[in-house]
Amino acid sequence: MPDVGEGLTEAEILKWYVQPGDTVEDGQVVCEVETAKAAVELPIPFDGTVHELRFPEGTTVDVGQVIISVNVGGGAAPEAPVAEAAPVAQAAVPAPLAPAAEEEAEPQGRTPVLVGYGVAASSTKRRPRKAAQGAVPAAPVAPAQAVPATVPVAVPVSVPEQLNGHGHGAGRPLAKPPVRKLAKDLGVDLATVTPTGPDGIITREDVHAAAAPAPAPAVEAPAPTPVAQPVAAPASVPAAPVVSTDARETRIPVKGVRKATAAAMVGSAFTAPHVTEFVTFDITRTMKLVEELKSGTDMAGLRVNPLLLIAKAVLVAVRRNPEINAAWDEAAQEIVLKHYVNLGIAAATPRGLLVPNIKDAHAQTLPELSASLSELISTARDGKTTPAAMQGGTFTITNVGVFGVDTGTPILNPGESAILAVGAIKLQPWVHKGKVKPRQVTTLALSFDHRLVDGELGSKFLADVAAILEQPKRLISWA
Repeated sequence: MPDVGEGLTEAEILKWYVQPGDTVEDGQVVCEVETAKAAVELPIPFDGTVHELRFPEGTTVDVGQVIISVNVGGGAAPEAPVAEAAPVAQAAVPAPLAPAAEEEAEPQGRTPVLVGYGVAASSTKRRPRKAAQGAVPAAPVAPAQAVPATVPVAVPVSVPEQLNGHGHGAGRPLAKPPVRKLAKDLGVDLATVTPTGPDGIITREDVHAAAAPAPAPAVEAPAPTPVAQPVAAPASVPAAPVVSTDARETRIPVKGVRKATAAAMVGSAFTAPHVTEFVTFDITRTMKLVEELKSGTDMAGLRVNPLLLIAKAVLVAVRRNPEINAAWDEAAQEIVLKHYVNLGIAAATPRGLLVPNIKDAHAQTLPELSASLSELISTARDGKTTPAAMQGGTFTITNVGVFGVDTGTPILNPGESAILAVGAIKLQPWVHKGKVKPRQVTTLALSFDHRLVDGELGSKFLADVAAILEQPKRLISWA
């Protein structure tokens, strides 16, 4: 499982596109995985035949774990994958093997790696260590060494630690980054944890066992796997909803994009002091301009809708009020002004809320902005938004009006200072030129971080957006 995005430690296997026995080519997409940011398709870097799929669909896998093995060695290779598929054999066979046999098995063990994780160096380092373990059965540490030889049957992850490149320094416990983070969150000192993984690697189950009350590990010591299973189960819960026995309620696992969104919203809501302001105004002239642009030749073939002109109005208002486009650096206690606008558009998708952004939207013409918006939204709805597309946003627009909602109090996208909610555009009685007439009316809501945006700045920005949309000719005079 490669690291497909910044800071990601795990991904859920959504769909396999190949099965054992299928022929694959270098660059062919073999599976689709969902990270905390998006769904991503993974290519295979080999030509060969699929030997084994290590995890079924719906399983959450740590970055660095082997998820597929491929036979690339021609006709003589089938024997090697069999040994590769059985972690116990890897732990026990190297000791009696002759040197020539070890050298022959080693390159076959390197082949089933998905993306860019070289294992040549770490594999050769591990083999002497396994042999040494088998040569000292009577030593005082023998009981501890006997555990790794049995546990890998249930947890076939003997190679991933090597793949992830985390060797152990002097006295440093062996554990992968996700396990270290788990230990930190649970307040567990890894130096006090008894490893049960292959080659002395500390697993998630080991950390959970160390964090559990003392009597529980003592009772379950003869069978460590059952103790670990209740903790490990949520990580690999099937993607399908779990229906209770009386069918009166449904439990849906929270993971992937939805889990990351929930964590981000909680962090944002309780970190940044939110303030929300509202403005209701007549948007009739902008709606007429939308119709004119649709029928004109300048925007032929492009999608023209109110969101396009609202986005353009936001960009013009940012230029007039540049301090709104900023971020709060908690570590440095600084306000970071952004001289570019990566305009985020909140999109509701089957996998949850995504906020991809248009890079350098401030520099785009209206036709370019239209094309960027169309591509962004269609990609998000298809579930093909990449992690990179959701990084680095500076300002976000969320259009709740498409659901018939008048307005709302949006929560800031983490790392941004403001977010604009667009309400439904409705025909309402409105005083126009001294008379009550039916006009197209809408409400905008601006939420901002009061640490770096005060009431005056937030009000000026919101008033500018409304003024532009009320009199769209200001898109020219204020630009």
